[in-house]
Amino acid sequence: QVQLVESGGGLVQAGDSLRLSCTASGGTFSTYVMGWFRQAPGKEREFVGVIERGPGFTYYTDSVKGRFIISRDNAKKIVYLLMSSLKPEDTAVYYCAAGQLNYYRDYINRYKYDWWGQGTQVTVSS
Repeated sequence: QVQLVESGGGLVQAGDSLRLSCTASGGTFSTYVMGWFRQAPGKEREFVGVIERGPGFTYYTDSVKGRFIISRDNAKKIVYLLMSSLKPEDTAVYYCAAGQLNYYRDYINRYKYDWWGQGTQVTVSS
């Protein structure tokens, strides 16, 4: 069983930066694809970005490309989401997820991930 705990959320102003962390315990962290998702009030949970298990290939949804960066430290079992130039529309609960995904096309599908954190709130004021 894998446990994921997000941290680093908070209230910031538009244009600010924030770094979220997701710390894993249990399982074999280095073998998991790690995704970040977010859910705004009244909306579906949506894909933000993903980092692969190996060389660290990353992929992002269009709305955050150039602003968000995902990285991982397999030794510490942590995945990071560095968010820059934040906008009010980035306000959401952010979740990290882990899974043993094998197909690139599955990365954006939240149902393909096996384990989830509890989420951390990010609020961006204008």
